[in-house]
Amino acid sequence: MKRVLVTGAAGYLGSILCEHLLDVGWHVTALDNLLYNQNSLFHFCANPNFDFHRGDARDERVVAPLVPKADAIIPLAAIVGAGACDRDPWMAESVNLEAIRLVDRLRSAEQLVVYPNTNSGYGTQSGDSFCTEETPLEPITLYGRTKVRAELELLQRPNVITLRLATVFGASPRMRLDLLVNHFVYAAVTDGYIVIFEKDFKRNYVHIRDVADTFLHCLSHADKMAGKPYNVGLDEANLSKAELAAKVKERVPNFYVHFAELGSDPDKRNYIVSNKRLREAGFEAKRSIEDGITELLKTYRMLGRSPFKNV
Repeated sequence: MKRVLVTGAAGYLGSILCEHLLDVGWHVTALDNLLYNQNSLFHFCANPNFDFHRGDARDERVVAPLVPKADAIIPLAAIVGAGACDRDPWMAESVNLEAIRLVDRLRSAEQLVVYPNTNSGYGTQSGDSFCTEETPLEPITLYGRTKVRAELELLQRPNVITLRLATVFGASPRMRLDLLVNHFVYAAVTDGYIVIFEKDFKRNYVHIRDVADTFLHCLSHADKMAGKPYNVGLDEANLSKAELAAKVKERVPNFYVHFAELGSDPDKRNYIVSNKRLREAGFEAKRSIEDGITELLKTYRMLGRSPFKNV
């Protein structure tokens, strides 16, 4: 049985990825410090092929005993998003970069690393920009810079695949409401309105379960894919914010959308992304934005009262 070490395993992506890995027969060793007190992995504890370690991905005393036992390593542990990184820059640098350097130093050349980057690293500001993996990386935010530096260092080493993820959407046991599709749908069903700036700025999207399946594909085809970065997104989901809001409004007709002139995204994402390289490597995302909106509408019916609102 193949064994994989997943750091940040209890997070938004990790809790879905662990499910997919276990379903296809991997032994999963999960590492997470449970920063948000999440219990997103409870339902795997009855599975004999799942093991959990509570600890910090930056702590060599924790990581060093786990790395040699793994055939592959998926380092998901990260401070994700521009806002979160700006709130604590030291933590962002140490988790997003130093923890990756630690894993890379501890592993052997035979151990595969599949590393998730963000396509916000392209940093381009023209809606006409068409980004392939050959497009220069010019990240604007601290988040983008730490992720890009980690990718570039890893790609100088053997047996590495990096994935430049589009904006992820979909439900997870460790839910995130700050991602654009998730946020738009949440605003539609809770507030009934949204104010959008930079309405014509485009970005690419991908469902969280397609991302998990991409990792599985990389693990199965590492001999052909190693040594390169791959954009991971849905080809038909290069959408502007206005186009995304219109899709949500189709499902929530009373959703009021207001376009404002003031405001800007910190990472300036505004480009069309090509996923051709990944498709030529044998994988293509298939879950649509419409599928995701339907899923999220069901998900949000399960949310109870907010602890911070008397409604």
